[in-house]
Amino acid sequence: MSTESLRTDYLIIGSGAVGMAFADVLLADTAADIVMVDRHHGPGGHWNDAYPFVRLHQPSAYYGVNSRKLGGDAKDTVGWNLGMCERATGAELLAYYESTMQQFLASGRMRYFPMSEAVGSVEQGFHIRSLVSGEQRAVVFDKKVVDTTYLNTAVPSTHPPKYVVAPGLRCIPLNGLARVTAPPSGFVVIGAGKTGIDACLWLLENRVAPDAICWIMPRDSWFLNRANVQPGTEFFVQSLGAMATQMECIAQSQTVPDLFGKLEASGQLLRLDTSIEPTMYHAAVMSQAELQALRQIRNIVRMGRVLRIEPDQMVLQHGTVATDAQRLYVDCSASAAELRPAVPIFQGQKIVPQFVRAFQPTFSAALVAHLEATIEDEAIKNQLCGVVPPPDTPLSWLTMQAASMANSNQWSKVKGLGKWISESRLDGFSKLMRSVDPADTEKLAVLQRFGAHAAPAAQRLRELLAQARG
Repeated sequence: MSTESLRTDYLIIGSGAVGMAFADVLLADTAADIVMVDRHHGPGGHWNDAYPFVRLHQPSAYYGVNSRKLGGDAKDTVGWNLGMCERATGAELLAYYESTMQQFLASGRMRYFPMSEAVGSVEQGFHIRSLVSGEQRAVVFDKKVVDTTYLNTAVPSTHPPKYVVAPGLRCIPLNGLARVTAPPSGFVVIGAGKTGIDACLWLLENRVAPDAICWIMPRDSWFLNRANVQPGTEFFVQSLGAMATQMECIAQSQTVPDLFGKLEASGQLLRLDTSIEPTMYHAAVMSQAELQALRQIRNIVRMGRVLRIEPDQMVLQHGTVATDAQRLYVDCSASAAELRPAVPIFQGQKIVPQFVRAFQPTFSAALVAHLEATIEDEAIKNQLCGVVPPPDTPLSWLTMQAASMANSNQWSKVKGLGKWISESRLDGFSKLMRSVDPADTEKLAVLQRFGAHAAPAAQRLRELLAQARG
């Protein structure tokens, strides 16, 4: 069934964190009308599919939309995040995005179509199709289509396992853990990314004995130390000092292994087993207390990915492991984001938001929207939006840093952009750096240390990357 067509300035495909952050800035910086479409029943994207005990890995202060604070300024007083800034739960995030959407709708410049999909292309036009009623309507956009789905953030509950599970065995996505009603003979956590970490920590928190957990870890990983990314004046010396230390480590390193040794020794990066060289880096953020808890798990299987699970054995890429049919297998093997090649963000009538600063998807989306609102020249906008590639291997730490630093250098040359960034709620540190009291010698020393090593670090990063790539 077809109804009347819709006309709008911007068609935004996806109401997840990126789409919401983009729309928020468009509504603030322009008089544009927006139509937003999403396959979920409400805003929040993949948070609608996440497991019930999910939390942000980073402080809430860095997440959400620019115009609305997420959470308060509370510090955790118990648990593995003790003394650090609060991290929103999945339920808090969904409530936040629902109330934000209501604010958008109240502006009169947003029309939202949940449980719907945008079908078509920039060249041939789009129509919106309801997944519930089948109703279709054409969409005419006067300016651009914003496709926030390119990196395809996903969680295991939306993707079946890529391995074979014998009939009669219990293999559940992480969402199912909270519905367990009787203890199995043991738990097998399959996957070593953020969801695998969360699964293991949840089991330990719920008093499952470490020896009852088998952790399938295809690759060991480097982790970011959460203590070093705390926002606000209280953590200025700690967090900005960590940034200065990273610049020092880069500037003084002779090789990539030397750099990672310095980063680990200075507490910038963490790893589960100091005797094993990690081959993965997905930018997971962890506290020292969480790391110590995970180190209680001794049955870690490092034989590559699971190929199939049989009643008496697990078959992996590089061997087999004995098991039994009463174990509960927890699938955490889906990748959070596909490793797609970087493409230009501004493509004529199409915008494809991607990272323009490492680890900050919502700041990146907000900044891209601000450039769309304030700069006409597409070549200039793309020059200011060098894509920060999503992480995969340890070398990603270098490539993400190099791209982020190059972008920051470009931004500093644009009149008014530095002011917008420093006033952005999602930025975190620029305003803090600019507001240091000249009499505060401790903070000034941190800034001087950062400034003294930033340029040498940028040059050394290029040399280290060239060295690593042969």
